[in-house]
Amino acid sequence: MKVSARNVFTGTVAKITKGAVNAEVTLTLKGGSPLTATVTNGAIENLALKEGMEACAIIKASSIIIGTDLHDAKVSARNVFCGTIASIIEGPVSAEVDVEIGGGNVVSAVITLGSVKHLGLKGGGHACALFKASSVILGVN
Repeated sequence: MKVSARNVFTGTVAKITKGAVNAEVTLTLKGGSPLTATVTNGAIENLALKEGMEACAIIKASSIIIGTDLHDAKVSARNVFCGTIASIIEGPVSAEVDVEIGGGNVVSAVITLGSVKHLGLKGGGHACALFKASSVILGVN
């Protein structure tokens, strides 16, 4: 499967919690990090998702928020991954920031150049990538 989204992570379905309309799905990524998605119960059925099977999580880089000093922060985003800034590609308006989060996983974000400067982001520095569970698209092979 080829997609235009910069962030495609493969993991094992660790838990599915169904509600009346939506379900919360937690994948365990390589390296052990949990990633949470919220999808409809219909999507669970269409994908035939079951605990223990492999699935992919897809997140657009424009849906990723970058922050610093967030280890003790309380935020509503279910997915907070902290790590080392692997690279920053600066453009006149926007920048791409890649954060290595362990297990061979890299989260790519597209944020404004102003935010890069305001946060003082530098290659090799520390940063956290955040995104909501509702920003995750799940897929299976």
